[in-house]
Amino acid sequence: MAVTAPLALAFALTLGAPSARALDLGFLDPFNLFGPSEAEEAAAELPDPVRYEVTINVSPDEDDLQDAMEAASSLKADEDEPVSGSLGLLAKAKNDRRRLVGALYENSRYDGLVTIRIEGRDIATLEPDATFDTSRPVPVTIDVTPGPLFQIGTVRIDANGVPIDPARYELTPGSSADSVRILQIENRIVQDLRNEGRPFVAVTKRDVVADSATDRIDIAITLSPGETIPFGQTFVTGNERMNPGFIAFMTGIRPGETYSPEALEKARERLRKLNVFSTATIREADAQAPDGTLPIQVTVAERPRRVFGAGATFSNTEGAGANAYWEHRNLFGRAESLRIEGSVSRIGANTLSDTGRETDGFDYKASAVFRKPGVLGPDSVYIGSITGLREQPLAYDRESIAVSNGVEYRIDSRQTVAVSLLAEYETIGTYLGEDEFLLASLPVTYTYDGRDNELNPTEGFLARLYAEPTYEFEDGTPFIKARGDVSAYLSLDERDRFIIAGRVGYGVIAGADLQDVPTDRRFFAGGGGSVRGYVFQSIGPYYPPIAFPGTDPDFVNTPTGGLSVFEASAELRFNVTDKIQIVPFVDAGTVGDDFAPDFGNLKIGAGVGARYLTGFGPIRVDVGIPLDPGPRDGSFQIYAGIGQAF
Repeated sequence: MAVTAPLALAFALTLGAPSARALDLGFLDPFNLFGPSEAEEAAAELPDPVRYEVTINVSPDEDDLQDAMEAASSLKADEDEPVSGSLGLLAKAKNDRRRLVGALYENSRYDGLVTIRIEGRDIATLEPDATFDTSRPVPVTIDVTPGPLFQIGTVRIDANGVPIDPARYELTPGSSADSVRILQIENRIVQDLRNEGRPFVAVTKRDVVADSATDRIDIAITLSPGETIPFGQTFVTGNERMNPGFIAFMTGIRPGETYSPEALEKARERLRKLNVFSTATIREADAQAPDGTLPIQVTVAERPRRVFGAGATFSNTEGAGANAYWEHRNLFGRAESLRIEGSVSRIGANTLSDTGRETDGFDYKASAVFRKPGVLGPDSVYIGSITGLREQPLAYDRESIAVSNGVEYRIDSRQTVAVSLLAEYETIGTYLGEDEFLLASLPVTYTYDGRDNELNPTEGFLARLYAEPTYEFEDGTPFIKARGDVSAYLSLDERDRFIIAGRVGYGVIAGADLQDVPTDRRFFAGGGGSVRGYVFQSIGPYYPPIAFPGTDPDFVNTPTGGLSVFEASAELRFNVTDKIQIVPFVDAGTVGDDFAPDFGNLKIGAGVGARYLTGFGPIRVDVGIPLDPGPRDGSFQIYAGIGQAF
């Protein structure tokens, strides 16, 4: 009764005396489940609302023209929404006729006929002030006679002496005469001329004649291509602290080089990646300079130079964590950045999970990263860092301090290579005790990114090759760690509602035996970025389940890591709505203590995830189940993040 009484009072207030109407009870229905829809509210505000019913008849119906006409008709699309008075209906019908005629042209039907009747009267003969019986939905009939299918006839393209072959653009006699296709081809011709270095190309005349006697379209296009023009001086405005000469340098546009729209687009991307500007626009001048070159204007707006942030994490196996950072985006006026970051984790991990091992205190990490772009040209950036950490994953305890210096170079829009020199001192504790290591390595990473979107790809593939030759000074041990990963994506329909995604990876360590390779450099599998459903590092060979003399009992029955690893994943991503995506998945992985992974102990995890698609990438939640759990695995794992799993 304590629950129902307030509800009864609410209904009494909404249905009671007139004075109750002044009360705003919208809080009782925050999601508007019981209130009027947006369309109903719009209709209530519309003066003289008129509803109508529309029927579209296409005869004869060829090449799915019925569907094309219904898709093009605004009368059909808005049939559930009223219009304002008879005048509004007549205006909408006349506009619809133009749309439908255009749709016929888009389907190579240039001799078709569209007749729209309201209450049986042809709108072509109606007076502007005609009225209809609006006491019921007004009947609207659209009759479409498509006419014959036209094809391309003669084609003539005159570009003031610049040779253009219509066959290169499949604009040949007998080809499709769809109006949209013809305009797209014209735009391609213009763009190709611009790509030749002609910024002032223009279409000066276009004659398109439909011959009803032959069902052919004759096309004559005249263009003014202009001359090829070199880039001139780059002018910069809007900068505050940023050095204007450096901004011009980072565009990569060199005076004297031939004009190119692609060069302008690359310049925009380079300035965006500097992470200094809130906006950066680049455009060519409207006319040539007196020396015949084409000046370039760069207009920028700088972001705040200093920024800081903080965050928190929680895991049912790893406990709670917190992190914070401070960053200066432009130290010396050339987009040099310094980011100082710290984090603490594994807070309460021992009390939350019974599948892990006993750990001592928290994990922490502190780092400082300095970046300086443009060291080897506009497509390069120097990255230097110093990092100190203490971590206690399942397989080992580790304390480390590392210094890294390297360069990342963008070869082109898809290829990137990164090379660095890393020096590290670390102590690692395992089942076998604690060891010290002093290492020098040269990590090299090559990436080919052919995806159509970084955070939510639907087509293409991503390949990454990694190699790290290392020398360990304490024992004089050289070895090399290498790994390759490939992810591929395939959309099964034009609307990208069904997407198949797959990933495969293989890694190997050569040059040293397992016991000579520091544990943190070995391969492990399991976790959100590996085989979902399994605990991080839980897949692979294990130390004994008992503590032998001289061993550390905290690491009983923990992973040893391996010299090789194999991982694979497959997902089917399908959109339930425009915002919600459901993702069933299966992952597999194994780790071996030799060059070849141990496929006899292949571990498989399966599960399902949900994605909420946003403008900055999908928000991801996955639930994975280990099909063959080991001694350190639970019955399931939950993972969350931004972006797809791979």
